Amino acid sequence: MGPDPVERWRDLGSFIREQRSTARLSLRRLSELAGISNPYLSQIERGLRRPSADILQQIAKALRISAETLYVQAGILERPGEGADLVRQILADPHINEEQKQALVRIYLSFRREHGEAVDHRVSDDATATPVKTNGSHPVAAGGAPSQERGATGPDR
Repeated sequence: MGPDPVERWRDLGSFIREQRSTARLSLRRLSELAGISNPYLSQIERGLRRPSADILQQIAKALRISAETLYVQAGILERPGEGADLVRQILADPHINEEQKQALVRIYLSFRREHGEAVDHRVSDDATATPVKTNGSHPVAAGGAPSQERGATGPDR
């Protein structure tokens, strides 16, 4: 299980403060660049507020770091190397704009929370992500029966 949520927000705030300091920006200047209020940014840095993915993206842009970096710090994304990550693929897609990416990420994460189940995200030949529930290491179709992999031959083929 991950770190305590309160600790996670404090760590995120400290990370943002360190990045702001490294960039030699005042709290007021970063809040202006990010388009958020000075008091709100201060509360984020002290771990008192839980910023949305949109706010994190604005802060990342103002700090000139990747939004993915802040998403990992906030626990929205897994650290690299911790498994396949559909969110990372969505954020890297050059064919959709930032607003569309954020909408897709929010929807995907809400489904993950709602179902609380492991979902394996496979990419089909046409480069669209297809969520596939898994039964051990075998894909399971929507109805719960094992799916037929492309090119697989069964007894009736």
